Amino acid sequence: MTDPVTTAAALLKEHRESIDRLDAILVFTLAERFKHTQAVGRLKASHGLPPSDPVREEAQIARLTDLAKQADLDPEFAKKFLAFIIQEVIKHHESHQS
Repeated sequence: MTDPVTTAAALLKEHRESIDRLDAILVFTLAERFKHTQAVGRLKASHGLPPSDPVREEAQIARLTDLAKQADLDPEFAKKFLAFIIQEVIKHHESHQS
């Protein structure tokens, strides 16, 4: 029979391994996303388009809020996370247009 501390330690190890895998997925997913946003930035720059698209950003925030609700994730956290990513993308676009 396994004691409760050993069982808890095994469960903790499993959760941490899952967290580590998910962190890797997040990093690689963000890297892939930034490759696409960089391509968008180059396209915008080559055609003299503004780095920011407020209509698109608003639609993305609404979409992400809905997805967060479906995933049982705090929608406010999801909005802040996307806003941070959008700001990073815009900063990158602006730095390549100057």
